Formats: sequence, structure tokens, C-alpha cells
Amino acid sequence: MSKYIEYKPGYIRIAGIIRESIVDGPGLRFVIFCQGCIHKCPGCHNPESHDFQGGYDCEIEKIIKAVDDNPLLQGVTFSGGEPFNQAEAFLELAKILKAKGIHIMSYSGFTFEELMDMAKTDDAVRELMNNIDILVDGRFVQEERDLSLIFRGSRNQRVLDLKKSLESGEAVWDDRYK
Repeated sequence: MSKYIEYKPGYIRIAGIIRESIVDGPGLRFVIFCQGCIHKCPGCHNPESHDFQGGYDCEIEKIIKAVDDNPLLQGVTFSGGEPFNQAEAFLELAKILKAKGIHIMSYSGFTFEELMDMAKTDDAVRELMNNIDILVDGRFVQEERDLSLIFRGSRNQRVLDLKKSLESGEAVWDDRYK
């Protein structure tokens, strides 16, 4: 599932970035909107990110430098598109960020259970999951849209403590965002 864009070491295919956000995870965050998504959820907040041929290749080192240049950041968020459709590239980025002690949050249209199933045969998906702190999982469902929810767009989506989820083998909500 992560092979929709050919992986080029040192590069990641993105739709864009936001250097400072307070709505895409806890604290002040650097947000990377990846390019390409197989879900194409009706009502998606970022429909321009769906096309795998859109966006542009960005050097991972440029992203790292931009993150390093802002000492006020409290974390980095991977958004979409679908980061797990580029698991190899996001893993490369995540490993560098985690080595620096940076908190990582990721959105995914895949559920935790779907990702766990994918991880059985895709090492990059498994390792990427191991480098993420918070996962907002599940496709956006227009009929369940709720603007009062923290860090998610529809009631079916979950904000998961990914470390605890991986340890237990089942989805564990991050108690701060229930």
C-alpha cells in the first residue's frame, strides 16, 4: 500500500507545509501535507493532495532545517494526502526527527487495524508506526463531521496513543483527546 509514489531516498512528495500550526496537534507544530491519497474521502479538507502526480518533491534535509530553525516548535505533524502511501519517505523523515527527540503526530485515512494488517507485509509501514507518538486514524466521513472535535474532522476518527496501541495490539485512545 505504500508504493504509490516511487521512493527516492532523501526526498518526500508533498503538497505543502505549514511552518506553525496550533490546530494540527498539541502545541505549536510544523505540518507536512503529503501528496497522494487513495482514500479520496468526500468532503476532504485537502482534496488537492489526492493526485499522486501533483505536488512536488522536497528534500528531507530542507524540512529538517526548517524544523531546526524554529526553537518554539513542540512537534511535527504528518497530514494528507495519506502519509502511509509514502511510508518509506515518511519513515526516513521520522527517524531523523525522533533522533532529535521531536514529537510526531500523523493523520491517516487507514484505521489502526488496517495499518497493523499492512505492517505484517510492509516493513516501512511497521517502522513508521513505531516512530509516531499520536495517530489520528480513519477516513473522514462527511455525515459524521463535527467541528467541535479536537484534532479530528469526523466522529468515527480516533486520536490514538500509538505507543500504547502497538504495545497492546489494539487501538488505545489518547486520554487527552477522548
